Amino acid sequence: MSSDVVVEAKNLSHVYSNGIVALNNINITIRRGEFVALIGHNGSGKTTLAKHINGLLKPTSGQIIVHRMDTREVSVADLAKKVGYVFQNPDHQLCMKTVWEELAFGPRNLGTPEDEVKQVVDEILRLFGLERYRDVHPFLLSRADRLRVALCSVLTMRPETLVVDEPTTGQDMRQSYEVMEILKKLNKEGRTVVFITHNMRLVAEYAERCIIMKDGKVFMDKPTREALTDFEKLRQAQLKPPQVTILSARLANIGFHEPALSVNEFVENVKAFLNNKYKSL
Repeated sequence: MSSDVVVEAKNLSHVYSNGIVALNNINITIRRGEFVALIGHNGSGKTTLAKHINGLLKPTSGQIIVHRMDTREVSVADLAKKVGYVFQNPDHQLCMKTVWEELAFGPRNLGTPEDEVKQVVDEILRLFGLERYRDVHPFLLSRADRLRVALCSVLTMRPETLVVDEPTTGQDMRQSYEVMEILKKLNKEGRTVVFITHNMRLVAEYAERCIIMKDGKVFMDKPTREALTDFEKLRQAQLKPPQVTILSARLANIGFHEPALSVNEFVENVKAFLNNKYKSL
């Protein structure tokens, strides 16, 4: 396993007790510092795969190596020192009586000195604008704020790899972009980020790579631009690219050379197209 590889699945399969084959012979490699979107329709296997990255699920066959640890041989607690996992439903991981205590729970369990715990908790509260909730019980917050608290409770453990299942569920557009910008910042600082989402717009604007799941298998694994402009493959995976990507692709016959992944990129393409037209007059 190369030193820059943080996740390596080898012939990974998982069969649930009811006989459902959730993963079927998965082979993937994720490198340090990547920003990866794990996408697919409901039941495609993406959450099952994500839960193998932090050891919540163990392989039925094959193996997955995470930060040089075989998940079959180490505890979830050991993996938590390297991998942070944020559940889609925050209520599955919140357990303390105040937001501050929730954020302190993880680093305290890792043996972090109390002065460092206070420093990192206060820093994360400020970063997410949650200071006003520090003494509030997490379950008295809105679902959107509970999700942010759950994400913060993982970040205080300073994981090298972060796996986030639907990080913008229950968030409005502004809040969604705030969360994604924080994930982007963490990625720029060197953390590996894997996020599950159905929001293809966020995939297009933030992910560098897409791993698309279908029927328990890796259906496509490509850089985001290649993945989201392969319309036929997306159709087969029951996924739709962003509307702006579809629109710009339909304009190819009048001179648009490359579909845009975002509105800003589309605007820049329009400007370039018009400039070229004016120059030719």
